[in-house]
Amino acid sequence: MQPVLTPAASARLDAASTVPGPVLMERAGLGVALAAVEMGARYGSKVVVLAGPGNNGGDGYVAARYLRQRGVAVEVRALAEPKSDDAIWARDEAGSAGVPIRPLGAPAGADLVVDALFGSGFRGKLPDAVVPWRSTNSPVLAVDIPSGLDGSTGLAQGPVFRAAMTVTFHSPKVGQLIGIGPDVCGELRIRDIGLVGGDAEFFLADEEDAPRPPRLRTVHKWSAGSVLVVGGSPGMTGAPLLAARSALHGGAGSVSIATPGGLQEVYAAAAPELLNAAIGEGTSFSPDDASAVSAAGKRFDVLALGPGLGQGQDGFVAGLLGAWSGPVVIDADGLNALDPGMLAARSAPTVITPHAGEFARLTGEEADYSHAADLAAKTGSVVLLKGSPTFVMGRAKWAIREGGAELATIGTGDVLTGLLAALWARGLDPEAAARSAAYWHGRAGRLLAQRETVTADALAVEVGRVAW
Repeated sequence: MQPVLTPAASARLDAASTVPGPVLMERAGLGVALAAVEMGARYGSKVVVLAGPGNNGGDGYVAARYLRQRGVAVEVRALAEPKSDDAIWARDEAGSAGVPIRPLGAPAGADLVVDALFGSGFRGKLPDAVVPWRSTNSPVLAVDIPSGLDGSTGLAQGPVFRAAMTVTFHSPKVGQLIGIGPDVCGELRIRDIGLVGGDAEFFLADEEDAPRPPRLRTVHKWSAGSVLVVGGSPGMTGAPLLAARSALHGGAGSVSIATPGGLQEVYAAAAPELLNAAIGEGTSFSPDDASAVSAAGKRFDVLALGPGLGQGQDGFVAGLLGAWSGPVVIDADGLNALDPGMLAARSAPTVITPHAGEFARLTGEEADYSHAADLAAKTGSVVLLKGSPTFVMGRAKWAIREGGAELATIGTGDVLTGLLAALWARGLDPEAAARSAAYWHGRAGRLLAQRETVTADALAVEVGRVAW
């Protein structure tokens, strides 16, 4: 678990530290120099450090001094004179060590460019004199954050450096994880410089934050966790099947699909390993079917509502949520039939799993982590906002970076719903189940992509490799 800080919180932490500024700068600069060595800076190689006037530039001066001591042909190109006492100290120490310090000037060829111009507190646009340097063909190592990127929003108002690696200190910053931050930061490295604490905006989940419940020796198929997937409509029969198979591979001992009666034969033929419950006689649910689905769900620990449900199901969804008093995961068309008031009215635990479009339709707000946290607080639901990263908002606020673009294929969201329902049915609390499902769903996608193209049917099986 890593706390993720805003630039303002990071600045407060720096200001409150009892460690002398030059000591912190020395540690930060050493971390940058070690990263430069990792990126290939060695005896005789040429490194250009771009130094701004603030403490970010000071870190760059320290890094240059360490690289000089290793025999690297390093020079500093300074945008302006340093302003803070700590940065002035770092500049003078670098000069005394023989590091050439020159005005910024025009871009020069180098084996590595270290971007120490502006830190995570930067706002606005890069100065004109800096912009040509972002077009260098040299790999870029960013200090704290690529210059031009807003550390709070992950957005840029103009040109921004694109780093191969970014070294930041104590903790990740919000802007490194959202917006275009992940695209321009490259590989993110966190260096400990001796700071402690800080007001976390949210937490970045590690593997230890993604529990997987064990199975006891004496468990049986109904005590291992049971899931009822509610969905299915013409043209979308595959969605509940994917969710149900994922729940089964995710460790639930008993999984059934509650589907309109006119579609029952599809599931009976396609998935003999699954139970199925035919509700009504049509090919779509009607509001009158809500009580029958609720009755079918009494034997199950968790309902997964929405995969392939179809449009125009407002009455059915409202009726089912009113009748069903147990845990429910709501996804896909189940979300499209909701309003926040229906969530707030539920007394039973609820997890919703919207992507950005579904979240905007549900709330009328932009899909971002702060609005997701607000929705969770207002409704009492756990909100899993799918994206890169995925956010899980409940009692605590979490970001999950596991997984990537390989998951951008149809049906993978249904797999996530099934895995989440299974982990919840297996005994995790709803927030832990959401966090763990997002983490291992991403891990499964990444592992599968190393062997073959990621498709939802293959992913539903792959989650079984990581969910135990």
